[in-house]
Amino acid sequence: MKSSPRSLSGQVVRGKQVVRVTGGAMRSRRLHFPAMPGLRPTPDRVRETLFNWLGQNLDGWRVLDLFAGSGILGIESISRGAQWVGLIEQSARVAAEIRHSLKSMSVADERARVWSQDALGWLRQAPTQFVPGERIDLVFLDPPFARLDLLSEAVERLQQADWMADDAYMYIEQSAQEASIQPVGWVRLREGRAGESAFALWRRETVLPPSE
Repeated sequence: MKSSPRSLSGQVVRGKQVVRVTGGAMRSRRLHFPAMPGLRPTPDRVRETLFNWLGQNLDGWRVLDLFAGSGILGIESISRGAQWVGLIEQSARVAAEIRHSLKSMSVADERARVWSQDALGWLRQAPTQFVPGERIDLVFLDPPFARLDLLSEAVERLQQADWMADDAYMYIEQSAQEASIQPVGWVRLREGRAGESAFALWRRETVLPPSE
């Protein structure tokens, strides 16, 4: 779950907040999520910036959202053509709402899976979650800002994960008040700030074999 309660759009409908998809095939579609303390979806303008950095076409990508919250980052990826998205959300209630959003948007079961589980626990079991040979191209990391320890441990586990593509991307969003996380073996491509958030896009450093 995310920290710092606020609605992206400022709308609350029958106890639920509303967020909209900013691009792709499902652009302008709206999804609802519980108006609970602790849910902080990535703002529209930050998502638009992120997907401009990535490119708007994610055809064939396999994506992981480790602290899914509203599920909007994963759904934005599906909207832009991602082949498969995994969403991990600790709250069973919020995870159920993500599943409802996916169903309401007619997302096929084989394109998305939601785990109701804490992210670090999921990461410890990650090698058993995939079919051999299936690797992740992009990971979103946006844990509660008050829990820098969650972000640090998640990054540590991802740094050497053999189930991530050699040229994988990692998106990190954290409090602008904290020192930036610096993943080892990754190159920072772009970074920005918006309000209380600092965000950056990283790419795994590809180690070239020695020349003969």
